[in-house]
Amino acid sequence: MYKLTFFVVAFVMLTSCGDKTKTNDDFSKDAAAPSEESATNPTDAVAYDPNRGIGKHTSVDLGDKLDEAMAAEGEKIQSVKCSSCHKLTDEKLVGPGWKGVTLRQKPEWIMNFITNPDPMIDKDPALQAQLELCLVRMPNQALTDIDARNLLEFMRKNDGVK
Repeated sequence: MYKLTFFVVAFVMLTSCGDKTKTNDDFSKDAAAPSEESATNPTDAVAYDPNRGIGKHTSVDLGDKLDEAMAAEGEKIQSVKCSSCHKLTDEKLVGPGWKGVTLRQKPEWIMNFITNPDPMIDKDPALQAQLELCLVRMPNQALTDIDARNLLEFMRKNDGVK
């Protein structure tokens, strides 16, 4: 009796683990209609721009001089959310060092990467190469636009802008 029960249970388990994708019923949406996700996700419709990245920041006005108050706020954010992975020098910690980042990248790219890292990592060849070196994706820290702008100002201060 136990053998029969064992075989019945084993048979049920094996058949229940089958491939559920092979079905004749097509419940998918009309292929010609845009999907709800792509209609609400602007990053799918926009080609990647290596100077701007992917995100809503198309133009960032920096000004000629450093905004000390913004840089001070950015330093606070950096010490809490960024310093465990990034050094202020050009040395790699977990992620790359920050020295010279504002000289290498446009402000729009930096703002978009801070606020929208995942799609940029997926599309940017330079970020993909960096990921191969660092082995850890930059997490989305859920920073507001104001936080990101303050952090950018701190990066400018770190790069010597007065």
